[in-house]
Order: sequence, then C-alpha cells, then structure tokens
Amino acid sequence: MKICVIGIDVGLTSAKAAAFDEVGREIRTVSAPNPRVAVSRERQEVDMDALWEVVADVMRDLTGELLREGWTIGAVGATGHGNGLYLVDEDLRPVRTAIASTDSRAESVVAGLDGDTVDAVQRITGSLPWAAQPGVLLRWLHDNEPESIAAARWSLTCKDWLTTCLTGAPSADLSDSSGCGLVNLQTRDYEPAVLEMLGLPAETAHLFPPLRASDDVVGKVTERAAAQTGLPVGTPVVAGCMDCVASPLGAGSSSLGDVTVIVGTWAINSVVVPSDLEPPRVTINALLPEPGTMLAMEVAPTSAASIEWAAQLLGARSTVPVTPRDLLEAAQDAEPLADGLLFLPFIHGAPEHLGASGTFLGIKDSHRFPHIARAVAEGITQYHRVQLDKVRATGATVSDAPWTLAGGGAKNPIWAQMFADIVGRPMRRQLGTELGARGVALLAARGIDLDVAAWRTDPDPALVVAPGACREAYCEQARIFDRSIAAMGAVWEACA
Repeated sequence: MKICVIGIDVGLTSAKAAAFDEVGREIRTVSAPNPRVAVSRERQEVDMDALWEVVADVMRDLTGELLREGWTIGAVGATGHGNGLYLVDEDLRPVRTAIASTDSRAESVVAGLDGDTVDAVQRITGSLPWAAQPGVLLRWLHDNEPESIAAARWSLTCKDWLTTCLTGAPSADLSDSSGCGLVNLQTRDYEPAVLEMLGLPAETAHLFPPLRASDDVVGKVTERAAAQTGLPVGTPVVAGCMDCVASPLGAGSSSLGDVTVIVGTWAINSVVVPSDLEPPRVTINALLPEPGTMLAMEVAPTSAASIEWAAQLLGARSTVPVTPRDLLEAAQDAEPLADGLLFLPFIHGAPEHLGASGTFLGIKDSHRFPHIARAVAEGITQYHRVQLDKVRATGATVSDAPWTLAGGGAKNPIWAQMFADIVGRPMRRQLGTELGARGVALLAARGIDLDVAAWRTDPDPALVVAPGACREAYCEQARIFDRSIAAMGAVWEACA
C-alpha cells in the first residue's frame, strides 16, 4: 500500500496543496490564486467561503490524481497565514469577511496602548501588540462593529477555518495561538488578562477553541468535505500550525539556533530558541511542535508583496503584463545600489512603524525600469537585515552554520547573493518548492504515527552563497536606509 500525506498551505496570495510520500518526497502540488478584497487602503479582507472553494478545488485536483495513481491518503493538515481574524457563528458560518494579516485599520488601537501595557503583554505572551493581531482586531470590532462580536461563537485563524471546513468542528493549536499573542507562555493556555489589557472583557476568551498540539488529530474529513475535496471520508486531520512555523519545519530548520529567512508576502526572520527562558523581545514568539523550543520572529508584510505590487504597477498599461520574475530579471541590468535610488518597502505598513507607507527616495529622471526593480529588491532585503539585526540584538543565540534562505529570495540567484551581501552571512538557498506544505504534512505524518526520521535532509553545500564584493557598499547603503526610516516618521504621519 502506497501511503501519502497532504499539506495545505494558504497564504495571502495563493492556495497550495502538496502530497508527500512516507519519506517526505514531494509527489505532486496543485495551486491557485486566493480571493482578496481590498476594502480601502487600510483594510484587507478575505471572503471565507470563496477561499474554501479555492482550497476545495485545489484539493479535488490533487486527490483525483493521487487516487488514480493508487495512493492511500493517510492524513491531511493545513497551514496558513498567522494572525488576522476569521469569525464564525454557532453553525460555523462566517460572521463577516475575514480580516487579513496585512490589514492596518487597528493601528489606532495599538497607538492608544501605554508603554507599561505593551511591556506586560510582551512578557506574558512573548509577542508585542500590533494592528493585525486577533486580540487587537477584536478590540477594534468591539469599538466599531460590536454586532460582529455579538454574532460570533468562534475566533479562528486562516488554517483553523480550513480545518473546521474539513472536520466540521473548530480547533486551534499552540503555534498559531501563541504567535497571535493570545497564550501565556508559562501556562501554555489562553490568557484572559491580556484581553483585558487590550481593552476587551476577559470573557472574550470564550471565542477561542481549545488548544491542541500541532500534530494532534483533531477530527476526520466529513462526508460534506469529502464531496467537496475528493478526500476519503474519515481521513484524519491534524491541528496544523501557522505558516511561519511550517516553513522552517519543512526546510529542516528546527534545532536551537537555526535561523530561517523566508521571502514571502511577509518577511519572516526567525531563530529557534528555548521556550523555558524569558522570551526574546521580538514581534512574535511562537511555540514549536518540538518540546522545549519556540520560534523568535521579526515579521512584517514588507517582502515579496512589494515585488508583486511593483510588477503590477509597472505593467498596468502594457499589453504584455510584467511578472515578478520579469522584475527580478530587470534588476540584474542595474548596478548594485540602483544609482542611489532607495525603496522603503512599507506598501502594507509594518508592525513597528505605525502609519508607514511605501517610499522611494532619491529618484531622478535618469532612473529607469531596472533601477526601480533593483531598488525594490534591495529595499526588501535591507529591511530583512533590519529585522535580523533586531533578533540578534535580543541576545538570542544563533547558529554559526549558514542561515536558511527560503522563498523568492532563494529561488533567484541574484537576489540570494544580494541577501548574503546585505545580511553579511552565508545563506543556504532552500529550493524545496513547497516548504509550508511540507512542514505541515510532516505534522500530519506524525499525527498518524509514521516514522518521519527520513524527512530530514542534509543541506547541500553547493547551495550556500557567501558575502561577496558588494558587501562594503551595501553596508553604507544600510546606514542610509536606517537613517531614512528614522527620519520618515513625521512624514508618514502627515501622509496618513
């Protein structure tokens, strides 16, 4: 009997489903774009039913091929973007459109918290309050849309919504919930006092489903979900985890000190740290499935989202659309430093820079398409560097081994070299196609007691990129970049 497991990975731009055999080899992946609703500049929302339809269609394509080829589907798990807010009622129907993690409507809630409150929340949960956290968004709804909270029975994350659609029951796991700033890291349970600190009634905690381990089986595929997805009725479903956790797991970066840089819609910069010590003062600390470990992360919607935005913008009036790949290829035609053009990659804001917006500095009439392309890639990379510097400044122990680079920055060799030059560390390009899906599929395999020892792979030294001749020039650009961000606060506030 050929047994496989399936990982579903739903980010802010696409939904993917990938199948892996018992030793972790990828069998097949199917993907499709996600529905998004941009209500306004600050409001980014997701039609929950439309999202499930996309996932179900992707799953149906994948499972059809697997079953025709004689595979037995042993288990399934889902990962998705962390934070944001997916509210459902008693019948598990959406109360309103979901709020995405790129949403910034609740920045005023964060701005209204005093420093002592922010410090207390960080000490308890390991995470700093920011605009798209579930608790902060619930506070915004409490103040501006109380009827939505009144109608809600469960507050879910993206992957919890998918798991609910598969099993017909709400669930939550420790990785997502801790990464959302809802869990007391000492008790490993929800902390109602944090909700009170955010200005919510403590009883708001009743909206959150009971916590489970990421690899716990939390239900089985229902008849309805089977008809929609092609999965066999009764297939075990694990709790899953947030994508920030799934991708390092899929890349094999789960030992203490391992550093992972993920270039996705969000910039994810993480290091594995002990969970029994005081959490590093970073934006997010999320508990890992491995006992005694958690992931300390600096995150922001400042990464490949800017590449996609720039490509769409530059190709908007062209008969031939400009793709992100086209943009990165054009960047190769400009010299490093983009002839003095600097890009601050805040088109979706950033948790630690309230009101920030995307900004070009130093633009001249001599700048052309390649300069803009290069500046966007360099600006994204420089902000990854800012976040990695912040992680290291907490005192977190980092490995001397090359850091793992995953996502778009890994797949493009020019961009990978840019990362090594700007970050100043050897970077190991992780070219696995679907790391998030692989990570949660590994959890699904563990959930049904498959031996996952063979899933771990040895790094290929040929994929390590060392800092090169541009390192010194990028250090100077970094100083200008940092000063520019510090000087822009008042400008961004005025623009907002």
